Amino acid sequence: MRRFLNDFSLSAATAGFVAVLVGFTSSVAIVFQAAQAFGATSTEISSWMWALGLGMGFTTLLPSLWWRQPVMVAWSTPGAAVLATAGAGYTMADAVGAFIVCAALITLAGVTGWFERVMNRIPIALASALLAGVLARFGIEAFAAARTALPLVLLMLASYLVGRRCWPRYAVVGVLAVATGFAAFQGQLHTEAVSWSLARPVFTLPRFSLAATVSIALPLFIVTMASQNLPGVATIRAAGYAMPVSRLITITGVATLLLAPFGAFALNLAAITAAICMGREAHEDPARRYVAAAVCGLLYCAIGLFGAAVTGVLTAFPRELVVAIAGLALLGTIASALAQAFKSESHREAALITFLVTLSGVTIAGVGAAFWGVVAGTIALVVQQWRKT
Repeated sequence: MRRFLNDFSLSAATAGFVAVLVGFTSSVAIVFQAAQAFGATSTEISSWMWALGLGMGFTTLLPSLWWRQPVMVAWSTPGAAVLATAGAGYTMADAVGAFIVCAALITLAGVTGWFERVMNRIPIALASALLAGVLARFGIEAFAAARTALPLVLLMLASYLVGRRCWPRYAVVGVLAVATGFAAFQGQLHTEAVSWSLARPVFTLPRFSLAATVSIALPLFIVTMASQNLPGVATIRAAGYAMPVSRLITITGVATLLLAPFGAFALNLAAITAAICMGREAHEDPARRYVAAAVCGLLYCAIGLFGAAVTGVLTAFPRELVVAIAGLALLGTIASALAQAFKSESHREAALITFLVTLSGVTIAGVGAAFWGVVAGTIALVVQQWRKT
């Protein structure tokens, strides 16, 4: 505890808060839709938030403190999107059974180490291009928000530039403070949605069926590994951290397995929020950035315990503020990833293809652009390098 307090910094704490703000508000509606697809009641939806919040919280907080590295875990947003469309005709019991099957497969991927072995074969240039493609969309959205909130975005950009010049460690802190003050002055903070109440877990007895396994569990597993864990590992390595990937995958699988009966459909390594907590904006010293992840984990636990209240607080911010703060916080990471991706001339074109395919957001066979970006880049690299002397 003393080590944590000594390493604590305002910039890291702000990065943790921004990560939760961005990760939660950008996808919580999809999670609600996924639960409703299975006919969940308001009490069961609250249980989902309890399970997901505590699951993300503890699997982020405890490993970060133990390894002194910014371990970031999130729910599977593309997985939630799959559930929202595939849930029709299935009950909550069917859903829980599918969650357990998916969790078992994630755990198996971690225990056997096969996923890490696959990641080890991806060149750093392609991994960096993958990360840049995932994050660049947030950078674009930050400036696209000016279409509907020009004064707010211009004020945030000006605050960021001044902050980077005068106090670089606290640039994002200043942007968040200025933007929140401006939004409050304009009456754009919708705090009326805040309702202080504890979330309560609801246990659902699982029912296993071949139909639910094929239609729900397998697609959920595939998109979680390809669209979430793959860019998550790329983020870790681009930031220069040497984490035990297989053990982390196993931890997310076991946590999902334990919490699945209460609504945790899939936990995985984070990419977007991880980039926020692993970048220089969190702290200049990489060894102290774990504080950002720990703060993020604590906030996730709060979401789990006080689901309705924290949901109200986080969703009170205007959408434009959220996307703009995300894009500005990720600028440094995007620049570093692009520089690493195009550093080697022999890998440059393959990296560019990976970047563009990932940035396109294309989805094929239900699998997201992150996976297809790596596939396209790998094919390009093989064609260019095959038997080349």
